[in-house]
Amino acid sequence: MLSRKNKLLLFKLLSLFSVVRGYNILIITLAQYLTSIYILSPDLPLREVVFDFNLFLIVTASALVIASGYIINNFYDAEKDLINKPTKSMLDRLVSQRFKLTTYFILNFLAVFAASYISFRAVFFFSAYIFGIWIYSHKLKRIPFLGNLVSATLAIAPFFVVFVYYRNFETVIFVHAVFLFLLILARELIKDLENMAGDMAQNYKTVPILYGTKVSKGIIGFLIFLTLVPALLLIQVFDVGYMYLYFWICIGLLTLFIILLAKASGKKHYVWLHNILKFIIVGGVFSILLIDVDLVLNRIL
Repeated sequence: MLSRKNKLLLFKLLSLFSVVRGYNILIITLAQYLTSIYILSPDLPLREVVFDFNLFLIVTASALVIASGYIINNFYDAEKDLINKPTKSMLDRLVSQRFKLTTYFILNFLAVFAASYISFRAVFFFSAYIFGIWIYSHKLKRIPFLGNLVSATLAIAPFFVVFVYYRNFETVIFVHAVFLFLLILARELIKDLENMAGDMAQNYKTVPILYGTKVSKGIIGFLIFLTLVPALLLIQVFDVGYMYLYFWICIGLLTLFIILLAKASGKKHYVWLHNILKFIIVGGVFSILLIDVDLVLNRIL
């Protein structure tokens, strides 16, 4: 059996994993690699992409900055999370605020250090990314809708840097990006509905607090409707292999989402809606493999 000291250390490690949302970082890392292999550089050999040291450094720097971003966000939202996420908040508090800040600076330093091996432009990008996350957590997230826009933009930044690295400017990639951006923006607004109690207590001026849930739901519904446009384009206009099945499923789920959104009236409903969007986003990562099933089978076999 573990000693009391070892149990405490284990809980602190779990706490730190919870703070940096390690599961999200793993999904983003996988998404960056799958996007690089199947969307941005489909003609390059698998080995050349997977063992590309510069890509590895880009993905590593992205993971470090995202982890530090979750830490600084957790630091500023500590009081609000006690109301909105009491169970998670109690686990997160096993690690002191001082330790969190120390880890935040170490992770950012390591990210910039990794970027320095790529190029000066990479250093500039990741430095700007770090600053963007900090200014969002400190100031911008309190500004209605602008905070949501900035958050969604920061969320797709790791894919933007990989896109620039491969210099692939095909239209289909922009349509994929618009689809993802609209989903993330709608999810950010759903989170505002979900977290109204804590936001009101901490005097956050979010869209539902300033303009009411009806207006907020209307904006979310409009964003989901817009999301159907790139989904249909990717099915009808562009060659996305068997991934078209994923987009048909998305259209069905998003239609259900709009119906449930109209009926939603409490936090439990908003949590369900949030989970639907999260399922679509995570499912999209694994569905990238459907773009070229033969390529997947050949590479496995």
